[in-house]
Amino acid sequence: MTEKCATTDVVEESTAAGKVGMIYDDIKKTLGIDFIPNMYKAMSLNPDYLELTWNRVQAVMSKEGKLDKNTKDIIALTVSIMSGSNYCIDVYNGAVSNNGLDDEALTEIYAIIDIYSGLNRFNIGQQTEKDEKPWFGCGA
Repeated sequence: MTEKCATTDVVEESTAAGKVGMIYDDIKKTLGIDFIPNMYKAMSLNPDYLELTWNRVQAVMSKEGKLDKNTKDIIALTVSIMSGSNYCIDVYNGAVSNNGLDDEALTEIYAIIDIYSGLNRFNIGQQTEKDEKPWFGCGA
């Protein structure tokens, strides 16, 4: 049985079977939660896409690499803000707060996004050419 989630029907956890049921179980186990996030439910009518997306997310966000979890979550929050995804903004505001960032740190993130979105738009409009010599960011 399916129920509505935003614009499409979804497979609810209580009726999930086969590939969707297995992926739902893995999502809950991996994330340490007792529910299926709506983002994944929204993909459930296309089990192959749900599986592909879940595997891609795990390959980047859950595997140890050069970036720690907090840095990855800050990047995800930034991209979510720039993309205008209220759903992902809410998720990643919660994630970075859960990682220990307070409101002052969040405000600093928002200020950096503001500055660089403006600088990027300026340089796009100006068609600024690359410098002949390298320099390493605007901070001192």
